Amino acid sequence: MGNIFKWLNEPAAFSGTATQLSLVTRENTDFWQQTFYGFQRDSGHAYLTPVSGDFTASVIVRGEYQQLYDQAGLMLRIDQRHWIKTGVEYTDGLMHFSVVVTNGTSDWSVIPLHGSSTADAIGVRLTRHGDAVRVQFSINGAAWQLARLAPFLSDQASVGIMACSPERGGFEATFKNLMVGPAISRNLHG
Repeated sequence: MGNIFKWLNEPAAFSGTATQLSLVTRENTDFWQQTFYGFQRDSGHAYLTPVSGDFTASVIVRGEYQQLYDQAGLMLRIDQRHWIKTGVEYTDGLMHFSVVVTNGTSDWSVIPLHGSSTADAIGVRLTRHGDAVRVQFSINGAAWQLARLAPFLSDQASVGIMACSPERGGFEATFKNLMVGPAISRNLHG
């Protein structure tokens, strides 16, 4: 992989490289802007590389999801107030596939992953086509499922892995096969 990755908010501990990385979160880390909760947080961990134009980024993630809002996946970021984070998030006693799109303020959508466990390999994929980003997930290598199609207007951004633990420190996550490359087909229904 020729991409150069840099930490935004280095975690408490990490080992490996972008293609296989393990990390442990610091205490009370998160990415969020205003909506509903009223606070602004930009303390989550992200290992990012610059991107421009159309691309696809994907990774397989596992985590020891135990505490409310433990989360791990991918982030696409312009700056503190413009980004997308997506992956697995623990809420209401269950793993969910979560997407937060932030354009000044954050929104949040979740898909319950009933029957999933921390042993499952969850694939996370972001694809940029022009001014749109397609967010998809896969459980244990099954077919990719669409979770969100969202606007993303900037050509210049950074993408990579992301992990947060807003209610604690010590959340452990592993990331495997991170790839950033040419965009997959625009066909949403093929």
